Amino acid sequence: MTTPSYFAQTGGHPAQTALMTGRAVFTEAYAVLPAGTMRDITTSFLPLWEGTRLWVIARPLSGFAETFSQYVMEVQPGGGAARGETAAGVEGVIFVTEGALEIEIDGARHEMGAGGYAYLPADMRWSLRATGDGPARFHWIRKLYEPVEGLDRPDPIVTSDARVTPTEMPGTEGRWATTRFVDPSDMRHDMHVTIVTFQPGGVIPFEETHVMEHGLYVLEGKAVYKLNRDWVEVEAGDFMWLRAFCPQACYAGGPGPFRYLLYKDVNRHAAFPARR
Repeated sequence: MTTPSYFAQTGGHPAQTALMTGRAVFTEAYAVLPAGTMRDITTSFLPLWEGTRLWVIARPLSGFAETFSQYVMEVQPGGGAARGETAAGVEGVIFVTEGALEIEIDGARHEMGAGGYAYLPADMRWSLRATGDGPARFHWIRKLYEPVEGLDRPDPIVTSDARVTPTEMPGTEGRWATTRFVDPSDMRHDMHVTIVTFQPGGVIPFEETHVMEHGLYVLEGKAVYKLNRDWVEVEAGDFMWLRAFCPQACYAGGPGPFRYLLYKDVNRHAAFPARR
């Protein structure tokens, strides 16, 4: 396997001479936010975070993806937060694409660089600081944890892409593999954030249609992705947002690997609307 790369968003603005027409689309079943939509003008800020801006690329919306939010974070050297998560009951995952940071989880400190992964349990205090000479850039995925009576809550996890061996999909001869940071059989977890890798020419050979919502951020490479009725070209830095049951498939275009960071909700009953 070649050394992986991780697209890191830097913002900026196109020239006034640039064409405004792009690939961004929002439909009843999916959305595509190309890398070019993440400009300075579309950034947000968070209370209690210093030297930080972010792009909110997913948030719960009624009738669409409802279980998670996802941020592309940019923290300047020395910036960060003494208290990362301020909402009760919310778990998180951080995946680093560029730079260096220190994260402290329940009193334990960890250094993280590009490819670093951290699972942050709900209601566990954590803090973060950018420690490199340049900005730290990372994804922060948040979800309201769904506890189950009789199951303990998950423990924190700090690891990296380089430390986890990808699992090859059966019958694909390594053309399609998934890097799983959490044991799929661990029922304490109600979300998985993985990295999916396709070698050039690799495919999802059928239209996946399932209850899990997805957020897919392309870390490396390019592909043609089937989303509902449409074939869409995507490349590093693009984000796809799929509601439950949206059909999906893909062809990896090469010349190098096609890799994306994937969110999905797992291991829980389907929720019913609250009674009035």
